[in-house]
Amino acid sequence: MFVVESNQVPEPDSRMTIGGPVLVTGSCVGGYRANGLGHGVWATVTVADGDSTDEVTDKAVALLDAGFDKVCLQLNSSRSLAAAASIAQAYPQRIALRLWNGDSTSLSKLASVSPFAGQLHAVILAVDSLSAPGVAALVAECPKSTRLVLDIGGSAVDYSDIATVSKTGASLLLRDSVLGYTADSPTATIEPGRAFAACLNTDRPDGLFATVIVDEQRTALGVAYSSVESIAESFRTATGVYQSRSRGGLWVKGLTSGATQRVFRIDADCDKDALQFVVNQQDPGFCHLNTRTCFGPDSGITALEATLRSRRANAPAGSYTARLFNDTNLLHAKIIEEASELCEATDKDEIAWEAADLIYFALVKAVANGVSLADIEGHLEKRAKKVTRRAGDAKPGALEKIAAAAASKTGQDKVVSATTTAAPAAQPAVIEKQEIKLRIHSHSSLSEDEKSALLQRPILDLKEISSRVTPIVQAVRERGDDALVELTAKFDNVKLTSTVLKAPFPQHLIDEVKPAVKAAIDVAFANIAAFHKAQVSDSTLSVETMPGVVCSRFSRPIDRVGLYVPGGTAILPSTTLMLGVPAMVAGCKEIVVASPPRKDGTPVPEVVYVADKIGAGTIVLAGGAQAVAAMAYGTKSVPKVDKIVGPGNQYVTAAKMALQNDTQAMIAIDMPAGPSELLVIADNDSNPAYVVSDLLSQAEHGVDSQVILVAIAPTSEFLAAIQHELATQGEALPRRDIVRVSISKSYILTVESRDAALEFSNKYAPEHLILHIEQPESTIPQIQNAGSIFVGPWSPESCGDYASGTNHTLPTYGYARMYSGVNTDTFLKHITSQTLTMEGLDLLGDTVTTLAEIEGLEAHRNAVAIRLKDIRAKKI
Repeated sequence: MFVVESNQVPEPDSRMTIGGPVLVTGSCVGGYRANGLGHGVWATVTVADGDSTDEVTDKAVALLDAGFDKVCLQLNSSRSLAAAASIAQAYPQRIALRLWNGDSTSLSKLASVSPFAGQLHAVILAVDSLSAPGVAALVAECPKSTRLVLDIGGSAVDYSDIATVSKTGASLLLRDSVLGYTADSPTATIEPGRAFAACLNTDRPDGLFATVIVDEQRTALGVAYSSVESIAESFRTATGVYQSRSRGGLWVKGLTSGATQRVFRIDADCDKDALQFVVNQQDPGFCHLNTRTCFGPDSGITALEATLRSRRANAPAGSYTARLFNDTNLLHAKIIEEASELCEATDKDEIAWEAADLIYFALVKAVANGVSLADIEGHLEKRAKKVTRRAGDAKPGALEKIAAAAASKTGQDKVVSATTTAAPAAQPAVIEKQEIKLRIHSHSSLSEDEKSALLQRPILDLKEISSRVTPIVQAVRERGDDALVELTAKFDNVKLTSTVLKAPFPQHLIDEVKPAVKAAIDVAFANIAAFHKAQVSDSTLSVETMPGVVCSRFSRPIDRVGLYVPGGTAILPSTTLMLGVPAMVAGCKEIVVASPPRKDGTPVPEVVYVADKIGAGTIVLAGGAQAVAAMAYGTKSVPKVDKIVGPGNQYVTAAKMALQNDTQAMIAIDMPAGPSELLVIADNDSNPAYVVSDLLSQAEHGVDSQVILVAIAPTSEFLAAIQHELATQGEALPRRDIVRVSISKSYILTVESRDAALEFSNKYAPEHLILHIEQPESTIPQIQNAGSIFVGPWSPESCGDYASGTNHTLPTYGYARMYSGVNTDTFLKHITSQTLTMEGLDLLGDTVTTLAEIEGLEAHRNAVAIRLKDIRAKKI
């Protein structure tokens, strides 16, 4: 392509008027932005009389730091030569040489600058003629890694000259005075678009060029065709103009649909027979189907930016993204939180997950302030062009904070700075912490949209989660035990040769359980068993619906069940009890327990103890989607089950929900689930310490947990006491860092009456509902939606979690509107039967034949009619 010589830097936001690099001859360091139009800007280094070699070098470096792609030095002095050699060695391919006058016949002078071999981007050489043989000879002399640019001075050139030079592999230097449009400049004789097209080649009979259209992030939007005329028009208007093959003539993209394109850049491929248009595409997109691309839905970070822009303009009421746009403090807290979690992540998958979270919230911040991905990439490109670098050290105190956080996690008493010097005792490092405090909303002052927003749980990106679960499930289905071993090593950081224990389980593991813990488990076991046995009916329901027609219903246990017991941040033998006892009571023939191993590869002893008590035949030492998939499909060592029951994180839930729809797996599940949640209704007579202890008992489950206090006509003193207890009790907890995050997603809602509190609770449908009010039993008839209710100040949720007898595996995320918690019926199926006598069929038969006839099912009608004929023949 050609090179344009100009005495000014092109404006980044002006229309596109160039088709190649711009060589700027003036000194204009401060006026350039890296994300401007065109194909790069080169800057000429001005060498003044008296400049030393170092001063010339400093000027060149300053231009590169300013964002110029290349710097050009004219070799008219030894200082320029030395400076050019220094820059070429330090910054290869960032320098062009302009040979002085008199070197117009050959490149022999390059011999005197041999230190530049392989380091030069370009040589600009003055010539007298553009004859094809002469240009070809010069190209042959020029080093292959160096671009040859020919300068014919003030001589007139035309499009054939541009084509001749381009075909040899060289480039022609054009003055901007002759490059332009006659309507804009009386001296313009060469149109940029036609000059660009003159450099292209095509072997198509129609003379067109295949054209790929991409956005600023180089995501392919579609394919079109370009002609010399359409290229010229695109350059002239800086809009997407292509050649229509079906209708003939030019096709201006978006002229009728409004989906216009602004063209930022046009490139030719290496063979100069295909083009790439870099455009800013307006909604709804490039495709005639009103999608952004012709290659299916967009994905990745560009799709996220488009979604956020759409949400910014018209966010659904109550959506989490709308909250982020409207609540700057929440957004900033999330950015800080996710940055911290990314710093703490160690596993490859965890790092990717946390980085994705941080990118999401950072992009929300950008979109909220009108900053695009193109803006961000422009700054990255400008930084990449800088040749002088800052040290990159952290701000004062930052490294000490990180060290202090690490020390607090490992129990160290001293904080060590980045220089390994102990921090002075008088100036301990301080870690900034978010206060454990609940936001307060007044129900009476909220709009309907704001009230609806309060019913929303922390958003789970199920599409993204499912995309990560699917390959895990597929790996287990295809490779069985081998995949399970590999995935356990990857996600649980434990290398095992087998992930399965068969009953009888090793006695030494059971013996690890302390006697006091065994006693506690035994009491809980007895209570849970008593409550769940009472749910079983051994009798058969039998109803005579009409004389001679008896309908019955009876239960049978599900043969094979899988119990998922989470590991992660807490050891949960209580979940093994809550799942295993009702399965045992129901009479399931085969019970499989899946739970992640400890770091040494062994199972949690308390889980083994309970598994032994409930009669489990297999323990699978694995967690996550891989454990769920192993139980669903079965492997050589893991028995296939008919139903999978148990709580888990979003990956476990996504795997359960996907597998219940997989006909190859053929399983049922207990319920969909989300993070743990709790709603407390309290009045001014309640004990703030008790109320807060209940809130914190669920807030410590995980960072996605949500707890809500619905306060009935609270006094300011009551609310202050709640906040005080939160700070005091919360800061004293070992899991306070988890609490700090979950509390930030929680709130207090003040309401005017008990009825208003119960109405909100029914809409929210909490997993756990605690009634800290006077005469709480009287409100139970009004409660329609809740997983489990804890009545009065002496019924903490913790008792239900462990040992009162009710089950703690409950519907979350609002599913309490339509699901029950785990119970004995979870592990039973019900079968119906019917017995008809001859007289009964005679009474019912005409009803059946009439209905079957209406539905057009003749075989159904005949199965009854043939019998009725015999019955009624006997009556004659």
